[in-house]
Amino acid sequence: MNDVGQHLLSGAVSGFASSICLQPLDLLKTRLQQGDGTMHGPRPAGTIVSIARDIVKSEGVLGLWRGTSPTLLRNVPGVALYFTGLNYTRTLLASTRYFALPTPATERTHSGSVLPKLNKQGNLLAGATTRVAIGALLNPFAVLKARYESDLYAYTSVFRALGSLIRAGPSELFRGILAASLRDAPYAGLFVLFYEQIKAEVASVVSPTSSAYSTGIHSFSAGAAGMIASLATHPFDVIKTKMQVRTEDRYHGLLRTVTTIYRQRGIPGFYDGAVLRILRKLPNSAIAWATYEGVLMFMRTSQR
Repeated sequence: MNDVGQHLLSGAVSGFASSICLQPLDLLKTRLQQGDGTMHGPRPAGTIVSIARDIVKSEGVLGLWRGTSPTLLRNVPGVALYFTGLNYTRTLLASTRYFALPTPATERTHSGSVLPKLNKQGNLLAGATTRVAIGALLNPFAVLKARYESDLYAYTSVFRALGSLIRAGPSELFRGILAASLRDAPYAGLFVLFYEQIKAEVASVVSPTSSAYSTGIHSFSAGAAGMIASLATHPFDVIKTKMQVRTEDRYHGLLRTVTTIYRQRGIPGFYDGAVLRILRKLPNSAIAWATYEGVLMFMRTSQR
């Protein structure tokens, strides 16, 4: 299998694994963020526990996995394309003297990784540009995913839901794309930056003498990086969800949505679902990156 195929396959496997395991947290986050309420009185969307209890009561335990199909449609190709594009971008930047580190771009380092090595600026640029490009390409599936997870739409099947979005036109297919880009660019840039920094620091203390050690380093580094990047960019996640699932005029447009959230809930409104997002991103990042690097190293070792 060629290099592109390896990255596509390993990225798809990691996207599938993380999506299946963590869908309930994504569902609960969307339900918590979809509300339209004020700072006074109980939050319209309810608490995390009450939302989960209502879902289980009305739909059973499997109801917590509602939206898994559109999540897979979004995340499996999305993660595969992201990892492939990220590797291509990092390889391209590693060939320049402005972003490359002294070590050869394809050399396996003491952290147990086979990925190209860049300086801090290179990691920020590679993560941000790749994530925004893939996010824009797959934004229609992100809208589908958010609406399917929400209880504001009575979708009976993924294909009917997708058909209704297509009939609505580009304005609905690419709804919330600016907010998503403002979230994804700093998130991905910060994630790749912190991931590589933490990975190098941990590897200098705990030398990866086996595949298990390498997997542990990748999991811990990705989980920590995901937590930091999620907290820094969460307000744009709230804005994106509101724009994608609410139909009221006050949620049409980025500035109008920001103003609406601030008037209704104040600053705390921009952090609705932050705990759920961090709880999801920490294991999601750990699973995705450990699986990705592990599968990639396994395939390259098998080839040799």
